[in-house]
Amino acid sequence: MRIAIVAESFLPLMNGVTHSILRVLEHLQERGDEVMVIAPSTSDTAVSDVVNGAYVHRLPSVPLAGYTNVRVALGGVNRVKRILADYAPDVVHLASPFVLGWRAVQAAHQLGIPTVAIYQTEVPSYAGRYGVPFLENWAWNRVDNIHLLADRTLVPSTFALNQLRGRGILRVGMWRRGVDTARFSPAKRSTAWRASVLSGAASAPGGERIIGYVGRLAVEKQVEDLAVLADLPGTRLVVVGDGPQRAALEAALPGAVFTGFLGGDALAEAVASFDLFVHPGEFETFCQTIQEAMASGVPVVATGRGGPLDLVENSRTGWLYEPGSLDQLRAYVQDLVGDDAKRRAFGAAALASVQGRTWPALSAELVRHYESVIAGEELAELPPLSSPSPLTSSKGLAS
Repeated sequence: MRIAIVAESFLPLMNGVTHSILRVLEHLQERGDEVMVIAPSTSDTAVSDVVNGAYVHRLPSVPLAGYTNVRVALGGVNRVKRILADYAPDVVHLASPFVLGWRAVQAAHQLGIPTVAIYQTEVPSYAGRYGVPFLENWAWNRVDNIHLLADRTLVPSTFALNQLRGRGILRVGMWRRGVDTARFSPAKRSTAWRASVLSGAASAPGGERIIGYVGRLAVEKQVEDLAVLADLPGTRLVVVGDGPQRAALEAALPGAVFTGFLGGDALAEAVASFDLFVHPGEFETFCQTIQEAMASGVPVVATGRGGPLDLVENSRTGWLYEPGSLDQLRAYVQDLVGDDAKRRAFGAAALASVQGRTWPALSAELVRHYESVIAGEELAELPPLSSPSPLTSSKGLAS
């Protein structure tokens, strides 16, 4: 089939949206499908205009204020409509639509091209974190309008499913994320890597338990909450990633090791070398890095909101703490770093829990959704909304 993927963000920016698109492109290339990606322009001249067999059509863009490596595409609905009309795809895939995706869903609707929208980023809830809470209602209206117009919306977690259905968006199905269990594996654990990050530890160099975080260093990730772990005896905090908050976080977490961005085998080695993975962000619709840690045999402590509710099983593969309860975060981390047998048992259970979640299997599932909307089929009726999770936020963040 012919597929147009409209990407709110894409290479050279690596994030969860880009990662998912790349894995899908690999699958579509193997199938022999024709694919075009419509994405914001970039100033990086080294970025190819063909990625995994797909031509990348770049639209003029400007950097987002305060986050210069994120770019926002310019132009109106008619520009996207002309591109889609010329390409004549069978289906339009909207990857985490918000700005460019809003134009694209309108353009596709006007052309009669079916659309599959992937809800992947809880943009409206970022407003409060970035000091503009008055924009949250406007942003939710934008999200509602996009997904009400799309032929089908796919979400990665039951939290996100309930969130959108609670807003009256009913053409919603589940599409989780795959994980590369060959790349992310306990076999990648490295004594040398551990020694390199523990070499500056104040006490018993090489003997500490490594508490690791992987992700963008941005306000919405709440990495500063990890300061509550800074003085845990016999531990070393390692932060993998980069972003606009890096300098502020280095000042707030002076004892932590900041590796910068890691990718490929370097990332897999780092994650497998952690003793415990932590993720404090409350706005994750899925949280791919949790799944990668689990595939590496590393137990997880994460906030009990959003995607982690599906991924982490309390007292088996890790711990979920009540959003905002940093004392609980600290207590759960202490529980696992202080008990080698329990930590190993949790890690083994985490590894077992992600087996079978491969990208080829998940991409094949996505193709079936494409075929379904092209055929004009309706989604099977979904079960009623589940009961609210007991892990609600003390800051009013739970939906």
